[in-house]
Amino acid sequence: MRPIRIVPQYTLLLRYDVHPHTQDTYFNYIIREFTPALQEMHLYLQNAWQVVHGEYPERQIEFITDDLANIRHLLQSDPWETMEERLKKFVYNYTRRVIRYNGNFKV
Repeated sequence: MRPIRIVPQYTLLLRYDVHPHTQDTYFNYIIREFTPALQEMHLYLQNAWQVVHGEYPERQIEFITDDLANIRHLLQSDPWETMEERLKKFVYNYTRRVIRYNGNFKV
């Protein structure tokens, strides 16, 4: 597979805590279904953080794209609604934001 080269402009930022009893199922879903589906829609996983200090959700994942239209199209699609609802079965304290890309850890 050839490397994908983009100039990131926007980040889809997801934050949440994972239910302890769903860790394995959650992980398999993120790796095998969620991330590949977003990549097909031209949003690419840049960072996945395990936050261990502070009053923040324990997970933060960041998908980047070079075109805001990619995120808009995704968030208005039926597949996204299905994928997001499935993700929410594994997590709590879920939030989602779209922000301009700046290359730094987002707080």
